[in-house]
Amino acid sequence: MGLLRGVARTAVVAGTATAVSNRVSRRQAGRWADQEQQQQAQYQQQAYQQPPPAYQQPAGDPTEARLAQLQSLAELKAQGVLTEEEFQQQKAAILNS
Repeated sequence: MGLLRGVARTAVVAGTATAVSNRVSRRQAGRWADQEQQQQAQYQQQAYQQPPPAYQQPAGDPTEARLAQLQSLAELKAQGVLTEEEFQQQKAAILNS
């Protein structure tokens, strides 16, 4: 009977330790995900506060300047910095300037 109690106690302790470990792991993963989202939000906010160099008017031929701006704009969209709507708005502004 004593052996059975020892085995049962060990099983309870091991099960409790596993449950606690899993909970701590999930909580830590949630914190990391929250931090990553905050960093991404800060990055995007900073990207929108300062106009990228693509919006500066290069010297020389106006057609070449527009092409350079459009290429830079396309790169920003491909990187996920700009949404499709923002891309279209900026593209229209460049083409109408």
